[in-house]
Amino acid sequence: MGASVGGEGEELTRKQRREQARAQRKELEQAEAARQARRKRLSLLGIVVAVVVVAIVAILIATGSSTKTALKKGTTGASTTATEVDTLLAGIPQSGNVLGNPNAPVTLKYFGDLECPICREFTLGALPSLIGGYVREGKLKIEYHSMETATREPETFRNQQVAALAAGKQDKMWHYVELFYHDQGEEDTGYVTEKFLQELAQQVPGLNLTQWSSDRNDPALAEQVTTDGQTANNEGFKGTPSFLIGKSRGPTEKLEYSSLTDPSSFDAAIEKELKS
Repeated sequence: MGASVGGEGEELTRKQRREQARAQRKELEQAEAARQARRKRLSLLGIVVAVVVVAIVAILIATGSSTKTALKKGTTGASTTATEVDTLLAGIPQSGNVLGNPNAPVTLKYFGDLECPICREFTLGALPSLIGGYVREGKLKIEYHSMETATREPETFRNQQVAALAAGKQDKMWHYVELFYHDQGEEDTGYVTEKFLQELAQQVPGLNLTQWSSDRNDPALAEQVTTDGQTANNEGFKGTPSFLIGKSRGPTEKLEYSSLTDPSSFDAAIEKELKS
């Protein structure tokens, strides 16, 4: 009998040990599962954080691009640009929005938006050849007119175009226009701020900044921007740059160009007017 009781006690003890071991394994398995779950959550959290960081960086880059300013006067870049523009225009008469001899036989009317990147192509491409040749020789004068296309905010458009016209009150409009196109920022980034306009004015050689600031309030300049836009609309222009050409004392017609970087189509139109 004693042996039987002992055997039952021993069997009970082994069963208890197995149950304890099983319970421990379950605890370990549950702990491991919990660790795996935590690891998975942390991994997902890391991915989310990475996505957020990338988004923040993208926003910062976009924001940074919208805070472009004109090249600071006195810096190497600004000095190089200002010298290039001044060399191109030096000695050529200016009057308001007109560049060239007022008695030049042919007139080219140039409709542009200062934020238009395609106008910039013309400024850096075909235009220098026209200015250095026909304008400097007294055969052509160029009138700059405002037409809103690339600038998204009408108030910004008016402010920037008036800023250029105000420089024209001191016969420096073409310096301002050329500097603007050279310093032009990326489209739709809101880079045209009051600071940008002021810094451009500071680069115009000989511009009286006090007078320029005062002239920007002249209502006649804002009216000129409006009139230019109406003229462009009446001509059926759809984009910038657009051009009218003709005898200075006669009617004008649309100039159809084949390239804004190669002046050949402009040369042909000018020669036609000179010879007719």
